[in-house]
This record gives sequence, structure tokens and C-alpha cells, in this order.
Amino acid sequence: MDYMTLKEASEKWGVSSRQVNYYCVEGRIPGAVKMAGVWLLPKEIAKPADRRYKKQVKNENENSVG
Repeated sequence: MDYMTLKEASEKWGVSSRQVNYYCVEGRIPGAVKMAGVWLLPKEIAKPADRRYKKQVKNENENSVG
């Protein structure tokens, strides 16, 4: 299995390396392992959802004029 570092993941996902570290510590990245003090993440893993924001679903009637 190929791995990437926190820095590589942060560049790929467009977030800080500190945020990726939080994801790892919280166990939100399956397959992430810490070896010799360095987090290694699977290369094919997708970015976890950001829990700071809720998804907003617009009602179809909000945009209608009338």
C-alpha cells in the first residue's frame, strides 16, 4: 500500500497540515498509521467531511420569484 505524509495530504486536500493531523488523531482517516512520530496516510483515501460546517440544502421555493 502506498502512503503519503501529512504535508502531501494537506496539499492534495487544500487544508493545513495541522487540520490533517487532527483528522488522524481523531481516527477519522481509516488506514492512517503513526510510525516513528510521523503520520502515514493511504494515498487513495478521500478527505473526511469537515464537521465545522453543516451542509445547507436550499429549498427549491427560496429562489422562485412571486
